[in-house]
Amino acid sequence: MKDDDEIQWRFGNTLIAEINVTADRFTVYEDVLDGRFRDRLKLDNQTGSLTVTHTTTEHVGVYKLQINSVRKSFVLSLYRVAGGDPTYKEDLVLVSVMEGDSVSLNSGLTEIKDDDVIQWRFGDENTLIAEINKRFDRFTVYEDVLDGRFRDRLKLDNQTGSLTVTHTTTEHAGDYKLQTFSEILRFSLFVYVLVSVKVGDSVSLNSGLTEMKDDDVILWRFGDENTLIAEINVTADRITVYEDVLDGRFKDRLKLDNQTGSLTVTHTTTEHEGVYKLQINSDIKRFILTVFVNHYKVI
Repeated sequence: MKDDDEIQWRFGNTLIAEINVTADRFTVYEDVLDGRFRDRLKLDNQTGSLTVTHTTTEHVGVYKLQINSVRKSFVLSLYRVAGGDPTYKEDLVLVSVMEGDSVSLNSGLTEIKDDDVIQWRFGDENTLIAEINKRFDRFTVYEDVLDGRFRDRLKLDNQTGSLTVTHTTTEHAGDYKLQTFSEILRFSLFVYVLVSVKVGDSVSLNSGLTEMKDDDVILWRFGDENTLIAEINVTADRITVYEDVLDGRFKDRLKLDNQTGSLTVTHTTTEHEGVYKLQINSDIKRFILTVFVNHYKVI
């Protein structure tokens, strides 16, 4: 850190830690948010990095770092282990990534054995997207399945069998399954679209649709509590915005596009920062909205 650095860490919009190098002050605010961070926060006095210890699901969410005029957002997800037959392990790993970035799904192996057969599958239809047969020294990725959404995006580690998805889009969000002879490891991948807007301006969260179908149901939700703020039911010809929820922060600020289902937030303030979740029937798309003042740069 530099001599004049000022660093602030926020969870959602709540300040949880800050550093003022000039004043030689390092402060963590452990009693905010019902004390969920008590005895769990550590600040690195060389770099300003923040460590959260003994994590629980209460700590999942968006963390925002401000260093002087620069801001950066992080999404924290947790690893959860499900029980089962001890001879046949089945775990669930929750993974988050920003759209456009690469993400590695870790097999947990240090080395593939000579007789190992490893398969990677994706989605509700359990589509095979990659496999390794070590006995025949065969490493295969199936890039043309599922309308080619994985074309030129899959990389297999020939030492561990881990799978990397590059240049992610929201089409790559969903459930991945790694299967070996003795283990199933499941991953839920969340892909977030990062959207930034200047305070006071309007911002549109794009549904990705060009036109809604006759039986579409579209739900928009906001924040840690997954609060419903807008919905469209095409069959019932009903378009609704819920402006009075969350202390009225969205009053007179929400607009739904009746052709595409996209959502616009007008006259934005920092209260509108956070995670927006769009559900179109059974498909889910996630956005992180960051609201900044003129001189801020968002990275």
